[in-house]
Amino acid sequence: MAVPTKTTSEPGSSELPSYPIPRECPYRPSPQTGRLREPGPISKVRLYDGKVAWFVTGPTEARALLADKRVSNRSDFPNYPVMDERHTRMRATREMAKEEEGGFAGALFGVDPPEHTRQRQMLVPRFTVRRVAVLRPEIERIVEECLDELVDEGAPGDLVSTFSTPVPTRVVCAYLGVPYADRAIFEPLARDLFEPERADAAMEWLTTYLTDLVEARRKQPATGLIDDLIASQVAKGNLTIKELVSFAMAILVAGTITTSSIIGLGTLALLEHPDQYRRLVADPDLVPGAVEEMLRYISLVEQLARVATEDIEIGGHVIRAGDGILVSFAGANLDPSVTSHPDLLDVTRPPSNHLAFSYGIHHCLGHNLARLELDIAFRALVRRLPDLRLAVPAASLPTYQSGDVQRLACLPVLW
Repeated sequence: MAVPTKTTSEPGSSELPSYPIPRECPYRPSPQTGRLREPGPISKVRLYDGKVAWFVTGPTEARALLADKRVSNRSDFPNYPVMDERHTRMRATREMAKEEEGGFAGALFGVDPPEHTRQRQMLVPRFTVRRVAVLRPEIERIVEECLDELVDEGAPGDLVSTFSTPVPTRVVCAYLGVPYADRAIFEPLARDLFEPERADAAMEWLTTYLTDLVEARRKQPATGLIDDLIASQVAKGNLTIKELVSFAMAILVAGTITTSSIIGLGTLALLEHPDQYRRLVADPDLVPGAVEEMLRYISLVEQLARVATEDIEIGGHVIRAGDGILVSFAGANLDPSVTSHPDLLDVTRPPSNHLAFSYGIHHCLGHNLARLELDIAFRALVRRLPDLRLAVPAASLPTYQSGDVQRLACLPVLW
């Protein structure tokens, strides 16, 4: 496919709103995100480098574009929207669409059909509701053990280091077949993937670690998705070792960072709204709906970047071939068709069809596993720690970002 080269810088672009907008509260997109909805479901924003991107906040328009074959996920298009100048120095951003480079973003996230279709078809059957439900007893055991550790260490305790980080990491390790005992090796490398100065070296070392693990499993099989794919796909020539390593890296990194952040930020949001936490304590059966509400309210992944490969008429606009597009999940999750209370957290009124897990061919592969983890984690939390509260003011909590994902460095709590 030829890459459109049209520039998206245009006269008057300096008058457009700048994007992205930093969060003022770690568990909420900036209130200015709501104001970006005012021009309509499709408008424009100006990026750090002066380029202009279409900004889509309408849920209907967002779903239509995410399902449109004329929209590409490849970052090697000239006007692929980049949120931060630092990301241009990272191989995962710079070359994620080049198959020969491989790596974290080259699998699943940074490719289009038919390559994406081929990759995803191998994995979708392994992430169904029925398939991940088998993990429930293991997840429940992990959650209880982590809460035991938190309680045994005594108050105040850090919910991030003892709960929100180890729970998803242990779950994903168990699912993949990656030894959790090796976390001292892979956790620092996974963090460094999002630090431009260390990203390339981290990718090289993490690739080496996972390649050695895969080769060891070929000789001595164990249990987990890696072993499953070796037997069902690698052995039949449908999947290369390099691709399997890329799959493992993508799932290990994305599957831990996002769920960990939602547990931490979701707990913080609930404790900042203690009436909402008390509602869950009084009625744990509200947790499944509360999870959906937290996913909407937090909007952890605020947007996805895309590029039009052909002209697209939508919402009274024409998006030209080569134009950059930002699909704003944070903006769409404020829409009246999604929620009746856009600026409020209400665990008794779950949203309708939110976009926290994206949509279309890139709909989050692990959404069933994430929902199961979050349901088990929050049910256990309100049952075991009904008097949970913050040990320090929320404003003093240190935060950082892994790529575009907001994270808590710690969450001191009392109970």
